[in-house]
Amino acid sequence: MTETLDTLQEFIAAIERMGELKRITEPVSVHLEMCEIADRVMKMPGGGPALLFEKPVLRDGSVSKVPVAINLFGSMTRMAMSLGVEKLDDHGDRITRLLDLKVPEGFLGKLQLLPRLLEVAKFPPRTQSGPAACQEIVWQGSDIDLDKLPVLTTWPEDGGPFLTMTAVVSKDPARGIRNVGMYRVQQMSKNTVAMHWQRHKTGAAHFAEMAAKGERMPVCIVIGSDPASMYSASAPLPPNIDEFIFAGFLRKKPVKLVKALTCDLEVPADAEIVIEGFIDPKEPLVTEGPFGDHTGYYSEADLYPLVHVTAVTMRKNAVYCATIVGRPPMEDFYLGHATERIFLPLLKLTNHEIVDYHMPAEGVFHNLVFVSIRKTYPGQAWKVMNALWGAGLMSLAKVLVVVDDWVDVRNVQEAWWVALNNIDPERDTRFTMGPMDVLDHSSRAFTYGSKMGIDATKKMPEEGFTRDWPTVITMDDATKAKVDAMWPRLGLT
Repeated sequence: MTETLDTLQEFIAAIERMGELKRITEPVSVHLEMCEIADRVMKMPGGGPALLFEKPVLRDGSVSKVPVAINLFGSMTRMAMSLGVEKLDDHGDRITRLLDLKVPEGFLGKLQLLPRLLEVAKFPPRTQSGPAACQEIVWQGSDIDLDKLPVLTTWPEDGGPFLTMTAVVSKDPARGIRNVGMYRVQQMSKNTVAMHWQRHKTGAAHFAEMAAKGERMPVCIVIGSDPASMYSASAPLPPNIDEFIFAGFLRKKPVKLVKALTCDLEVPADAEIVIEGFIDPKEPLVTEGPFGDHTGYYSEADLYPLVHVTAVTMRKNAVYCATIVGRPPMEDFYLGHATERIFLPLLKLTNHEIVDYHMPAEGVFHNLVFVSIRKTYPGQAWKVMNALWGAGLMSLAKVLVVVDDWVDVRNVQEAWWVALNNIDPERDTRFTMGPMDVLDHSSRAFTYGSKMGIDATKKMPEEGFTRDWPTVITMDDATKAKVDAMWPRLGLT
């Protein structure tokens, strides 16, 4: 188990100790230049190093005192370290153990269950009173000037500068349940931003409820906090699960919160920068975008709510955290891979035949999903597809490919080799209609279109296959053992 990281700067220091941080001392503009450097680095083998730009050049030509950190999560090693584990599957294993809460027999068995139950009780965040690191510096009124922050313009046709690595805090107006989501935010002026809430996001639902009542909606935009909270903002949690509780589970330690200064919300006490504000539903929506998105294409401009900034608070010597998205692979692949590994047990909970699944970078999360299953009856692949298309954000998956349990779906070449060998295209392909990702420019209508399922499993007689199914070529164990023994002498490595 690795250390618990309580702040962004502890995360950066840990990355530097492991030799994966590059400090950029050359002045680099936040307008396009920083993105071009980060993009080249992210496409290096293994994701490239994390970057700390020590002299960001602002749009007015001045050098910001706030350095910019990019690609902090952009490798398998850093992603696991950010969540306090050696490998991401460790958290999936913890969830599996928590889900297996059947009451054991006997007094001793019940005692053995207590540590797991007590672990759950540690998750809720703790709200502190008094001074907080994230409020060491406060801008209010005429002091508010977002131009002083190193907000990046990433691609030439972007609608403006965007805050990208965010944790946007809002509350359900009826039940008071907090939501923390990672949404892009476009800077519109020195004291206003546009909130990109896609229609299926929880924050958008909160705004719709408050707008129906004509009530102003408070929001806080957190930039840089403990890495578990930053990741949790991107995780596809159900609407009734507080992301800070989930971050506490990942950290095995509560997240410390503090009340915002100008609105009734709580934010991480050790955050780097917090932008507080409100949305007035009586005001018209504003044009947000275009934006060079994670699909590798520009997403079109559309209408979204305007946020009026009421305060900007930050740590002394704050670090601005950003990410860029575009043609894969990028840093967001590693965040998505963490979700894939951590949430596998929840998919297995209702679909016991699932062995593993993988969303390759080329599929940009929602375009392609490989799933391996233990097949025991005809039609089982179709059953799994239908179940996944009814499961949360998996409902947005465009192409599902189902293979047998022995296939390593994380090896994309192997998965495609098996799939393309095993399918009769007419017999083994099905099409259906359903919701699509907002960013899918190819769907026949906005957020609605067709999906494709491919059954690449071994076929059974009941599925219309009456021929012999061939055996996969493998070497016998005895020969492999002999070659293993002589391999060091062959000079081939």
